[in-house]
Amino acid sequence: QLIPLIGFISVGLGSAVLYLLRLALYSPDVSWDRKNNPEPWNKLSPTDQYKFLAVSTDYKNLKKDRPSF
Repeated sequence: QLIPLIGFISVGLGSAVLYLLRLALYSPDVSWDRKNNPEPWNKLSPTDQYKFLAVSTDYKNLKKDRPSF
């Protein structure tokens, strides 16, 4: 009777670990190399999708509304 419980818990933990790895590797808020790229969020274009799930936003049609640094 504990086998399904262990399976659900392992699937939940596995998905949480994969999501944290995705955030650590692909998020523009995380800077692993502070010497060469101290502010990685400034290099994002308006068409870069950085959210995990975008329900109603089409990133391909966005225009740049901020200054370039």
